[in-house]
Amino acid sequence: MLKGARKLTSGQTIYLEDKSQKDFCSAEIFGKSDEGVCRLKISASEDAGTILDKIGYPPLPPYIKRDADPSQAAIDKLRYQTVYARHIGAIAAPTAGLHFTDELIDRLKTRQIQFAYITLHIGTGTFRPITTATVEQHKMHSERFSLNEENAQIINTAKEKGRRIIAVGTTSARTLETVAINSQLQAASGDTDLFIKPGYKFKILDAMITNFHLPRSTLLALVAAFAGLDNIMRAYRHAIEKQYRFYSYGDAMLII
Repeated sequence: MLKGARKLTSGQTIYLEDKSQKDFCSAEIFGKSDEGVCRLKISASEDAGTILDKIGYPPLPPYIKRDADPSQAAIDKLRYQTVYARHIGAIAAPTAGLHFTDELIDRLKTRQIQFAYITLHIGTGTFRPITTATVEQHKMHSERFSLNEENAQIINTAKEKGRRIIAVGTTSARTLETVAINSQLQAASGDTDLFIKPGYKFKILDAMITNFHLPRSTLLALVAAFAGLDNIMRAYRHAIEKQYRFYSYGDAMLII
């Protein structure tokens, strides 16, 4: 995802670092989507992940009013990641989970709150606003997910015992609803383009922790489907009046 991508064409070479550096890295553009996402072939002998670990910086949101700073990179990388993340693949952090620390998770566990872990790799579509005349006309992006047998069983057992299933974030909610059949989960992995919008009937969730989201976003449509549009708009008016923080590093709400 490059600034000025419209000016770039297949076959062009771009430099991922200042080419005055000894070990600079270049890449050739060999494809571009309609949304301006480029496919790159990196010149280095190492794989792309290794290169990005060496030269990359965490993708600071645009409202953080400073440039990526090498001296801050380690701290940014720590803060813009959930403490329980395990698998590489998302292009952005699942931001509701940023509120959790190891200490908070330990405190919750001492109160007999169980944790189950799922994966959904957030894709570029999470940044795409709804631009169609109606919500129903919006084409939902597809994202990769995975839920293994062990964690599916943890959730199913809790549901059978009448315990509340609380999703941390819209990504978790979307994965759970994708694999749910009635009130039970099936272990599965694959791609989901499930678009949860007002009128959707939830099958598994009892509560949700989520950030305050942007207007005209599919994430806002999801929480409106869960809590009711009037309730959500009332909460957002309160948040604006009290100057809550929005977006990636913003405040979270518990919807019950």
